[in-house]
Amino acid sequence: MMKVVNLKQAILQAWKERWSDYQWAINIKKFFPKGTTWDILNLAEALLEQAMIGPSPNPLLLSYLKYAISSQMVSYSTVLMAISKFDDFSRDLCIQSLLEIMDMFCDRLSCRGKAEECIGLCRALMSALNWMLRCAAFYAEKMKEPLEQEAVESQLEMCLERLLKVLGSTKNRALIHIAKLEEAPSWGAVEQSLAKLGDNVGHIGNNVLRNQAEECVGLVRSIPTMLSVHSEQLNKTGFPTVHAVVLLEGTMNLTGEPQPLVEQLMMVKRMQRIPSPLFILEIWKACFVGLIESPEGTDELKWTAFTFLKIPQVLVKLKKYIQGEKDFTEDVNCAFEFLLKLTPLLDKADQRCNCDCTSLLVQECSKQGLLSEDNMNNLVDKRTADRENAPRLKSAENANIQPNPGLILRAEPTVTNILKTMDSDHSKSPEGLLGVLGHMLSGKSLDLLLAAAAATGKLKSFAQKFIKLNEFTKQINVEGSKAASVRALLFDISFLMLCHVAQTYGSEVIVWEAGPPGEVPFFETWMQTCMPEEGKILNPEHPCFRPDSTKVESLVALLNNSSEMKLVQMKWQEACLSISAAILEILNAWENGVLTFESVQKITDNIKGKVCSMAVCAVAWLVAHVRMLGLDEREKSLQMIRQLATPLFGENTLQFYSERVVIMSSILEHMCADVLQQTAAQVKFPSTGVETMPYWNLLPAKKPIKEVLTSVFSKVLEKGWVDSRSIHIFDTLLHMGGVYWFCNNLVKELLKETRKEHAMRAVELLYSIFCLDMQQLTLTLLGHILPNLLTDSSKWHMLMDPPGKALAKLSVWCASSSYSSHNKGQASAWQRKRHREDIEDYISLFPLDDTQPSKLMRLLSSNEEDTSILSSPTDRTMSSSLSASQLHTVSMRDPLNRVLANLFLLISSILGAKTAGTHTQFVQWFMEECVECLEQGSRGSILQFMPFTMVSELVKAPTMSSPRIVLAITDLSLPLGRRVAAKAIAAL
Repeated sequence: MMKVVNLKQAILQAWKERWSDYQWAINIKKFFPKGTTWDILNLAEALLEQAMIGPSPNPLLLSYLKYAISSQMVSYSTVLMAISKFDDFSRDLCIQSLLEIMDMFCDRLSCRGKAEECIGLCRALMSALNWMLRCAAFYAEKMKEPLEQEAVESQLEMCLERLLKVLGSTKNRALIHIAKLEEAPSWGAVEQSLAKLGDNVGHIGNNVLRNQAEECVGLVRSIPTMLSVHSEQLNKTGFPTVHAVVLLEGTMNLTGEPQPLVEQLMMVKRMQRIPSPLFILEIWKACFVGLIESPEGTDELKWTAFTFLKIPQVLVKLKKYIQGEKDFTEDVNCAFEFLLKLTPLLDKADQRCNCDCTSLLVQECSKQGLLSEDNMNNLVDKRTADRENAPRLKSAENANIQPNPGLILRAEPTVTNILKTMDSDHSKSPEGLLGVLGHMLSGKSLDLLLAAAAATGKLKSFAQKFIKLNEFTKQINVEGSKAASVRALLFDISFLMLCHVAQTYGSEVIVWEAGPPGEVPFFETWMQTCMPEEGKILNPEHPCFRPDSTKVESLVALLNNSSEMKLVQMKWQEACLSISAAILEILNAWENGVLTFESVQKITDNIKGKVCSMAVCAVAWLVAHVRMLGLDEREKSLQMIRQLATPLFGENTLQFYSERVVIMSSILEHMCADVLQQTAAQVKFPSTGVETMPYWNLLPAKKPIKEVLTSVFSKVLEKGWVDSRSIHIFDTLLHMGGVYWFCNNLVKELLKETRKEHAMRAVELLYSIFCLDMQQLTLTLLGHILPNLLTDSSKWHMLMDPPGKALAKLSVWCASSSYSSHNKGQASAWQRKRHREDIEDYISLFPLDDTQPSKLMRLLSSNEEDTSILSSPTDRTMSSSLSASQLHTVSMRDPLNRVLANLFLLISSILGAKTAGTHTQFVQWFMEECVECLEQGSRGSILQFMPFTMVSELVKAPTMSSPRIVLAITDLSLPLGRRVAAKAIAAL
């Protein structure tokens, strides 16, 4: 036998001597030294090149290639690459034999080699796809010539059949998807060939073939978007999470920016796959429920502003997220059509508001471009016809109820005008300004204007203008009594309004940004140091209550000696800061019998007689003082609060006194509420006919808070939606019991649910309750509660289906929404008020440097026979914990990132453990839910914290072993992610 120099010679010799295929295989292995792989020698390409020399393919050489493929001498990728290099499409027989070779393996492509070889297979498959598309396009173009149609038809049929076979497999499409990301230019070539085939589809006369060709084109086009195909839930009509998120926002966060709410709603829509019309309908339903159940007074106005001013703005922003502008107006119209069918809900809202709420809303949406005019008129007509039969209030009752929605809609432009007026120079016409302010104080105007400003994001600038006005009253020129009383009134009204805003909408609304840095205006200083708020304990001995003693003495003398308060040249800011020390002097004098009750009454009359602000400042200090006294020492202080709270109705009070007293009473009632509850004292505040603190003191006096939590949750679960009263109770319990207590007890309630639909409903409601403080509750759930359940074998039985599956869903929902909002740094003001858990807690749980084993790893190792792999992170090989987040350099100083990274390490160790149980099943549910909730094309999903090594473990689970899932759970923007995905998919 001759010594062969190269592969070509060996092939030629075999052909000359007519070796059979197995002889060829034996001999060729003798020719070449051991250790050379046939792929490196390019055996497949060499055989094809020789076989295709003549007009028809050489059957003997092709039999060698088929034998090499069957005996796995050559890899599929080299065969595909070799085929895709042949481009003489006019040689029908050659093309036919190449397609037949592809038949041998195209429906069962696999690769069990290294990741690089798997990526090679992806590239080869994409080249082969391009080759087949060019081939099909060539034959389709030839169909133009009528003479050749029959011959060409059979060739095209063969080609399209193979194309459909290759593209019909999700696995193949997934491999091509990876290749597209790996090599963008080659995908460009595929798109060109596709366009050419698309152009020539019209020439195909045979309908069956034309449909096949169109199907192929569609399948190739679907490859880039194969991950974003999510079906919507069509078997449900109620979505309690959307309902609760809207109610929560309307009840607690009217002043918040609309953007975080929009993102949160979109998150819920995506996680629960809610169709757009039903999603918008649920938002409207929540608004109407809020309108009906909101307590009378300020809360009712807040809800009205939320529904008619803020929600249309939110929908305008949602429109940008939900694709297709025309479709969105259709969705809004469709939602209103559904809403019109809920007649009892609409009638009740109309009765409460004394107007046609739906028509007003529809008109408001039309103004914002959310509805076409035809649709608007159609909806208004339908509702008007429907209202003919609605129960009406008697006309006498009706006459004096002014409809709030109309008032709120009118108040919105007024806010803008007032802001303009307040921008003018106050010194030019203080009287004119006073007239405007006086008008604002009458009736419920102030609350209407504030609600409209809060809903449209103007409340902060409103507060700034009042701070500026309050500062302006410090300027004292030579003034007569008229100018002095105007200045006193401007000071008083601005002070009272700011107090009222701080109490109604939260003190964080009042931020002064206009002045020079370091200069804090009087009101802000007073509010931060001296004003009692819920949960804020003041020290009556604090230096802020102890100003310059000479000023205090002169104020005491002034209050005690004069028959009424002087106004000219009075420094009101100083008087308000000195009043606390003055009250202490007066109290001491009264306690020691130096002053009689009558003289104290004269002093308190002086304090409240002209400006109500001084009474507010005095009571603020008294509230702090009473807290420090024993039960038997409080009487005189409480008596003094009563005297200051009782308005004085004399002849010579200043203008707008009765209006100012109404606001003062409401401020004092808020201030004293805590102390009066603790001391069981009674103070009668002048009634305005409206309960000023509707959500105050909600918890039953003698019931343990755990019982309150479980009973409220079971009521909510039974009802199927969260009402605003329950939201307030949950909020109070969260404050009182703390994040861990709250989260742990609610998870226990969820794990008790044994019926599937109840468990699902519980998840939807719990997610919305967790929105009270999503960040902190998520940290607790993922950082403490889940690791405890997963590492303690005595608790594994609690993770059975359905409650275990439900908990997995809740955990993923919380993790996803926390992670996406956390990256944007959004925490609403009412969440920021809470005590933040210290980052140190999470560092001790999961230490930063990998030298000491973390608490979590110690927990794991105590539970696992093979402790060596888990004892400490340094013992594990680097690759077992390497995840995409490290390659994206995500900061691990952040508690949420640490908790997620460690949770995925725990999940990874459970998947690789020798024992399986319900906790293993739980982990699979968790991962399935992660895939369900995935936001397409987003790099920032929680799955980036999953170690790459977990992918190969996951695909062993039957529910996770699909190519689409592998694509979803790996980060395909990273070369390493693509290799991991290619390896996992090629092995399926």
